[in-house]
Amino acid sequence: MQKTIKLLQKNDELTTIDTELDIYLEIPHLAYAEVKKEDGGKALLFTNVVDKKNGKKFEEPVMMNLFGSYRRCELLFGRTIESVADEITKLLHMKPPVGFKEKISMASELFSLKNIFPKRLKGEGECQQIKYLKDAIDLYKLPLLTTWEQDGGPFITMGQVYTQSLDGEMVNLGMYRLQVYDKNHLGMHWQIHKDSSHFFDQYQKAGKKMPVSIAVGGDPLYTWCATAPLPYGVNELLMYGLITKKPAQLVKSLTTPLYIPKDVDYVIEGWVDPDNLKIEGPFGDHTGYYTLEEPYPVMEVSAITMKQKRTFLATVVGKPPLEDKYMGWATGKIFFPLLKTTAPDLLDYHMPENAGFHNLILAKMQPLYKGHAKQFMHAFWGAGQMSFVKHAIFVDEKAPKLENYEAFATYVLNRFTPKSLFITEGILDALDHSSPETLVGGKLGIDATGADSVEAPQLLGDAELLNRVKELIPDVVDLHQFMQRTNNPVTVISVDKKRNVKEYFDDLLVLSTHVRVVVFVDAEKNDIRNSYMLIWRVTNNMDALRDVYTSGLMVGIDGTNKNSLDNFTREWPDDVECTQSVVEKLKEKGVWSLDEKLVGKFQL
Repeated sequence: MQKTIKLLQKNDELTTIDTELDIYLEIPHLAYAEVKKEDGGKALLFTNVVDKKNGKKFEEPVMMNLFGSYRRCELLFGRTIESVADEITKLLHMKPPVGFKEKISMASELFSLKNIFPKRLKGEGECQQIKYLKDAIDLYKLPLLTTWEQDGGPFITMGQVYTQSLDGEMVNLGMYRLQVYDKNHLGMHWQIHKDSSHFFDQYQKAGKKMPVSIAVGGDPLYTWCATAPLPYGVNELLMYGLITKKPAQLVKSLTTPLYIPKDVDYVIEGWVDPDNLKIEGPFGDHTGYYTLEEPYPVMEVSAITMKQKRTFLATVVGKPPLEDKYMGWATGKIFFPLLKTTAPDLLDYHMPENAGFHNLILAKMQPLYKGHAKQFMHAFWGAGQMSFVKHAIFVDEKAPKLENYEAFATYVLNRFTPKSLFITEGILDALDHSSPETLVGGKLGIDATGADSVEAPQLLGDAELLNRVKELIPDVVDLHQFMQRTNNPVTVISVDKKRNVKEYFDDLLVLSTHVRVVVFVDAEKNDIRNSYMLIWRVTNNMDALRDVYTSGLMVGIDGTNKNSLDNFTREWPDDVECTQSVVEKLKEKGVWSLDEKLVGKFQL
């Protein structure tokens, strides 16, 4: 981390904040505001870190928003993201050499791969310069952040979680939020589809405790590797070697059999008892909502080690845009070649940040036959982490760039008919709150690869349409029409919901000559002219099996919060929002500098 700090300072990518700031809300709130700035703002180094509640001042600084820009990502990788993707593509398409020159070239390439494998060292590493064992163990010696007011406590948010299979043959590096229960217990939020959870199942069946070592800091690439969506059983640290052309150098943990990079800043070692589950959460997550309390495994800490000169690394999640926007950008680019092995006619794909990645994917393909896009949908919904995507829109090779949202939406809406919709059921991310049951829910695909089109409706102005809609539905508060120059304008209607939205949609059918796609949202907490946050809200809140309606050329979408009117029996979580008293304190200290327009745009 010391090298990283110097690298960022040299490239004017770091802001050092010497003002005294609290680990409770203050530091996370500033990082949350920083990433909302143009180009992701700067990385932040907090050098005067305190725990006011317990009257404690920390020796080490806290680093946040480390990956929070495209430029910083490439600085931390030490090369362009495209070059990594090209290298993977070349490896996947390697053919037997023909002729002496090709043999020499391949030999050179294969020789360079000798450095991708992690190397286990004897002795201890810098990460073990300071040791806390037995009664000296105290997690609160670390500057553990509480990010949001409703959080269940402090969480470690940038932990590299090292685990191994029961037989020790497979190792995994993952990233999961880790709730701090007390001085020597952590909640392990590994969801059922994660590799560590698969390992945990093995230990549970065997009735044995599971070793875990958690690292924080070190080379930032270790942290990125923890998020890499590699196939089950593949060591994520191989990516470190592939990117840097140097093997990750590992040392053995003191109290577990696991190996960790020698130069990380902190290591927390421990054992997970398969019979000990504890309520974990709530936590303000990257969905922009609080994830609910659920039982998860508990790790009992057996050792804490750290560097003499160390920096604590953390991130903050909530409503978009977030630091994971940039980490996800790198991941998407790098692993695109692997995705193409499952879907070879895929030309490009993009996950808009304001849909929380898993909630929406835009994909460009080369359609070769009728139903090809639907085949792709099934491939996506069955391929690794892509299987958690809720909504997918497919276009052909003639479509504009996927990141050009205005042009892309125009292209899709001009080719869209209700026949373009494909609704099915599948697995969902554990963080999804909108489906009637956990882990399983509706999936929506839109096939815009064909040239189908319908005649545009007879448009009315917003004011006139609002008056006519209010006559039919008195609960309507406001209305705004987007994409009016397309064949399928999108009408967003805010309501003070007193009935099931399907009834509202049915009431509107008499206006079918004037409206096409109708999206309903709650009047509270929604700006119906803010398309960025509307996409965030609606893709979060809808379950396609329950919330999509069609009649003739009209399509309705229910993006409201669900309750008993919808026969919804699960708890509906609150939005993640900044604590205004904390924001005011930060303003008084002169460290809050986010433009009020951005505060409104991103609904902080």
